[in-house]
Amino acid sequence: MIAYLKGKLAFKDPTFVIIDISGVGYQVKISLQTYSQIKDEEQIMLLTYLSIKEDGHTLYGFSQESEKKLFLNLISISGVGPNTALMILSSLSSEELESAIISEDARTIQNVKGVGAKTAQRIILELKDKIKKESFADSVLPTSAFSKSNNKTKEEALQALLTLGFTKAVAEKNIATVLKKTGPEISLEELIKASLKNP
Repeated sequence: MIAYLKGKLAFKDPTFVIIDISGVGYQVKISLQTYSQIKDEEQIMLLTYLSIKEDGHTLYGFSQESEKKLFLNLISISGVGPNTALMILSSLSSEELESAIISEDARTIQNVKGVGAKTAQRIILELKDKIKKESFADSVLPTSAFSKSNNKTKEEALQALLTLGFTKAVAEKNIATVLKKTGPEISLEELIKASLKNP
């Protein structure tokens, strides 16, 4: 079990990073929460979870212990795999997810792509008491201000949505809908986050 990775940030994308450790590049899947906290640090450390399946080994990385705990709680639920858990943590911050679970707000959880009514109810049922007991460190997520052109932001958001399993047509439609509401000043992670929500 790989508990964490510490090394040089060789590549950063809204959905994954590559960490160079002594000349070996580790590809690690991340949520938008972690992406927004990494910034452009040269050296980074991510807490990790290694998923082992027949078709391959996948590393998932987290900048905060609280996010990793939530991820592990989510994947302990029947019907919630690592990719769905990462999608939930990209669409909702740790605080928003905890709040939705404690207040039994299934609709908020259901708004995440790939999460149906039954799964949302199961998440609430199985995690409500656990989250009430666990005291997570409160951390306010910094919002990164991107001074990139609107087109570059759109392209990067589109690429991230395609990586997460959206078709190009749906991804482009969701991005256009969000930009119409928010205007071009929206940051990359906020644009992806809003586009992940079911229309």
